[in-house]
Amino acid sequence: MSINLFDLSGKIALITGSTHGLGMAMAEGLGKAGATILVNGNSSQQKIDDAVAHYESLGIKAKGYKFDVTDEAEVINAVQKIQKEVGPIDILVNNAGIIKRTPLEDMAVADFKQVIDVDLVSPFIVSKHVVRGMIERKQGKIINMCSMMSELGRNTVGAYAAAKGGLKMLTRNMATEWAKHNIQINGIGPGYFATAQTAPIRVDGHPFNEFIINRTPSAKWGDPNDLAGAAIFLSSRASNFVNGHILYVDGGILATIGKPNNED
Repeated sequence: MSINLFDLSGKIALITGSTHGLGMAMAEGLGKAGATILVNGNSSQQKIDDAVAHYESLGIKAKGYKFDVTDEAEVINAVQKIQKEVGPIDILVNNAGIIKRTPLEDMAVADFKQVIDVDLVSPFIVSKHVVRGMIERKQGKIINMCSMMSELGRNTVGAYAAAKGGLKMLTRNMATEWAKHNIQINGIGPGYFATAQTAPIRVDGHPFNEFIINRTPSAKWGDPNDLAGAAIFLSSRASNFVNGHILYVDGGILATIGKPNNED
């Protein structure tokens, strides 16, 4: 009998920040592979409800939970509620994140700390309280959303780069401590993707659009659905011996130093 290594039927997946954008694209992929999706957000209950309705329109089982991933008490309550209402969390995708584009010399300390709290501390908080059930069951998958800024710097995103660089090492340390419990902890590092947020700068003639097209060996922006395969792989049995790895889905940007402007 053949085995589908990528089948997620019967699995329960919590994706933080999954009401829109890349989080929604990954959640759709996991849901279409058979997982029940736990939708998280913190902006409004209506946005969560709309996202749940969207998933259900695709034939995906989904349930929404509003909580602040930086608030440990809210996380504890949410995890307990999920376990009671839906079941144990098999897959955790720490996707919630923010960015503040400010030169470091002008950045308020409070803004720097907020980025660190959301992008680095919250994956620790949520993982800490989800992993305990995984340890008891001797299985689980955790995916931390890293970034090319886990490897590279860029003007005005110092706090974000500091958080994502830290998240890369947190991912590796989680694997160091938890792999012995048959838990796989890995990261995904997206490149530049075509989302609603990047729409204003993806127009022909925009300097940043030209920069990304020329800087990416694939010569295009990524489609959010391109992340689904990576998320399914790292959530499935196909990745059972992959641990502490950061999978960059970037069209090849990190593979090259780039090219001169006049080079084809």
